[in-house]
Amino acid sequence: MPPKKKGDKSGSGGDEDHLTRIAIVKTDKCKPKKCKQECKKSCPVVRLGKLCIEVGPKSKLAFIAEPLCIGCGICVKKCPFEAINIINLPKDLERNTTHRYGPNSFKLHRLPMPRPGQVLGLVGTNGIGKSTALKILAGKMKPNLGRFDSPPDWEEILVHFRGSDLQNYFTRILEDTMKATIKPQYVDHIPRAIKGQVEQVLRAKDDRSEAEGRDIFDWATTQAELKHLLKRDIRVLSGGELQRFAIAAVAVQVSDVYMFDEPSSYLDVKQRLTAANMIREILESKDGDRRYVLVVEHDLAVLDYLSDYVCVLYGAPGAYGVVTMPFSVRQGINAFLAGFIPTENLRFRDDALSFKVSERAEAGDVKDDVMKQYYYPDMTKTQRREKSQFIMHVDAGSFTDSEIIVLLGENGTGKTTFVRMLAGLLKSDEQVKLEKEGMDYEAAQAGVPDLNVSYKPQKIAPKFEGTVRQLLHKRCRDAYVHPQFISDVMKPLMIENIIDNGVQSLSGGELQRLAVTLALGKPADVYLIDEPSAYLDSEQRINCAKVIKRFIMHSKKTAFVVEHDFIMATYLADRVVVYHGRPGIEATASAPQSLLTGMNQFLKSLQVTFRRDPVNFRPRINKRGSQKDMEQKKNGNYFFYEEEDTNDGDDFDDI
Repeated sequence: MPPKKKGDKSGSGGDEDHLTRIAIVKTDKCKPKKCKQECKKSCPVVRLGKLCIEVGPKSKLAFIAEPLCIGCGICVKKCPFEAINIINLPKDLERNTTHRYGPNSFKLHRLPMPRPGQVLGLVGTNGIGKSTALKILAGKMKPNLGRFDSPPDWEEILVHFRGSDLQNYFTRILEDTMKATIKPQYVDHIPRAIKGQVEQVLRAKDDRSEAEGRDIFDWATTQAELKHLLKRDIRVLSGGELQRFAIAAVAVQVSDVYMFDEPSSYLDVKQRLTAANMIREILESKDGDRRYVLVVEHDLAVLDYLSDYVCVLYGAPGAYGVVTMPFSVRQGINAFLAGFIPTENLRFRDDALSFKVSERAEAGDVKDDVMKQYYYPDMTKTQRREKSQFIMHVDAGSFTDSEIIVLLGENGTGKTTFVRMLAGLLKSDEQVKLEKEGMDYEAAQAGVPDLNVSYKPQKIAPKFEGTVRQLLHKRCRDAYVHPQFISDVMKPLMIENIIDNGVQSLSGGELQRLAVTLALGKPADVYLIDEPSAYLDSEQRINCAKVIKRFIMHSKKTAFVVEHDFIMATYLADRVVVYHGRPGIEATASAPQSLLTGMNQFLKSLQVTFRRDPVNFRPRINKRGSQKDMEQKKNGNYFFYEEEDTNDGDDFDDI
């Protein structure tokens, strides 16, 4: 659906003087040799003798001439592979086209404008042009202003951006007086490109230490928690270790522009805040130079904490993206969640996203007369490794139906281990001991429920050879054709868009949405969902959280969810289990407790305070050392529930 101006009565066709069309042909879906070319045969413009749609005998893709297209949409409906998309855009965007990859492909309108000495945050869905914008601003891609067939030279590009900060910015890049460094989005690809030990690679990249006269290497490795990994080969690093290594590798280099593409992936809450502080410290230069820092981030709490101002990207994923003018952090994130850009009087999403926490979640009360209550005993799990061992203690707890319990803790404290124990994939030390003695553990533990369990693992490695539809048919045949499941789960997670795709060809985000669907599609009493936000963008995370919440409430089941995205965790949680101890050595999982009590306990261990936005109730991290931060720490209110005035005065962006 194209974005609409308020008061626009033009509908889908609109006034020709104010709209322009783009035609998108999806390269992975268009298969001219496997269809009867229905798009070309059904097009009314082609029937008039004009070459609006061309499909040659050797063509790999259909070609649609956008100037001839009348926007009837017949080809969209007739295409058997759903490979065509016709979108109406406001005509004034055409003058602001920054880049287009080719005919009938993605186009980007406008660019974010970085400011020296400040952090610019970019927020938007996947496939909307954030990474494209970073590549252009880094000088790795030359913007063609939409003219992919006859690209303009740099002189014309500079004229196009005349009068804006981007003219000076591109002039410096063109004169080679500005260096840009990017932390890549997909850190799991790093071992393919870089070989060697962590210390060896970081020391080779470290030129800031000499330039600034201080030990930047020591600062970066300490902040990124890499001291114990210095002698380790990059090939054996985990996802979180690779992410911290990538951030440190960028931080030790001398550069004018620092760009971080999704720096919080694979990191726990504590590590995300540490990474945010590292990025902010990069701005502080002893030589007086004011550096540019740009961050693409899907964790909205981290983006809020990290940025000085925000640009929102909206549009149609894979088709076009539009960059807004810069907003203050609070205004920008709220505009993204509302789906409405006030400066352009434009709505790009039908539904606003809100985070009102239930009264039950605040109180944490359990009514025994209404809900069934289940118990699990004190447990211990010892995991022995080559040179060390990890011990996890679980305090006895209880849970009810129609309840979501979120597990909060650092990486390495045993959240996934606990979930696997509940799923029956790991046995506790007590169970192993009783089995060795020839006793029935289930009979020995009174009150332990015999419940069916559905488990979504943390790491998803697809082995199924067929399509998504075939996998759904095999794993949850009754659920995926049920109208209620389709409307509550499959439509919000956009499974219908990928249902005929091969499972092996799905992206990380598509696999995550499919895994959540499969987990919820299995009939069970308890749903164990490990990190459902991984690989999802901001909007998909919120939709996924709403899907899980709605499903658990309607089906009157229980869910245990491991989640590091603070906004998603807060929205989901009725109660929380807090982990404390020494990561990788010994940790304890508390009994489930109320959201307010548990969050206060968890945030106190991190020395971080939260407040909530009065408009959409999303949790916001207080800037470290701000008046609000110090006031809440003094009162012991690390997780603040009371609504506050909009003009709270504790944020740079609210002034």
